[in-house]
Amino acid sequence: MTEKLQKVLARAGFGSRRQIEGWIQQGRIHLNKQPATLGDRISHLDEVWIDGRKVELTHSFLATRQILCYHKPIGEVCTRVDPEGRVTVFEHLPKPRVGRWVAVGRLDVNTAGLLLLTTDGQLAHRLMHPSYQMEREYAVRILGEVNDEMLKRLKSDIQLEEGPARFTRVVEAGGDGANHWYHVTIQEGRKREVRRLWEAQGVTVSRLIRIRFGPVWLPKGLRAGRYVELDSETENKLLEQVHLTSLPKLPARPFKRNR
Repeated sequence: MTEKLQKVLARAGFGSRRQIEGWIQQGRIHLNKQPATLGDRISHLDEVWIDGRKVELTHSFLATRQILCYHKPIGEVCTRVDPEGRVTVFEHLPKPRVGRWVAVGRLDVNTAGLLLLTTDGQLAHRLMHPSYQMEREYAVRILGEVNDEMLKRLKSDIQLEEGPARFTRVVEAGGDGANHWYHVTIQEGRKREVRRLWEAQGVTVSRLIRIRFGPVWLPKGLRAGRYVELDSETENKLLEQVHLTSLPKLPARPFKRNR
């Protein structure tokens, strides 16, 4: 059985199909020591090199997928290697059964909450792509006075540097004074978007926690710095939203949840 080279590399988590097609056109990918072309198909017997480095693709032909829910604490970053030496989210993750973990978007260093990670690069790409309009819901603690006019503006278009943005939903979640909470929902993943929308109204976000991504909620009782593997029912709901199908699972290993 053979598959398109860019499809296999995307599933292995090296990038989106479009990115990999660009790498092929740039001559960065070699197949069996020859420059790869966009029409190449491969099997598990072929050798693939990216930027002069051989990559292991056996797991990509096993057609498996894992998805983790990680409760990111404040202070951790979502890059694999941080030039400032800060702790990364990848340092606390288990070794995947096959492949490598790909973060579905990012949370900035001062934001906590739900971060999805998967071994399926194609799934990660679709979850982040604006065309699928995956909802992100956040619990936000606000410093400053909030009135009805402000809430109305937050659900209308507010001009940011890269264009208009808004919350699709804003719900009061209790508290008062310096401990006033709201739940807000957006359908994009722009950098610091939630904070910037509130700051445009003259108030300050003192705490920000992502509590939902699409149909996936931050699991109750999951402490910061801990992870849990996504259950099959929720995984299927997530896949449906980005038009992907379930894949066979490998036998489970005992890392379903760390404590």
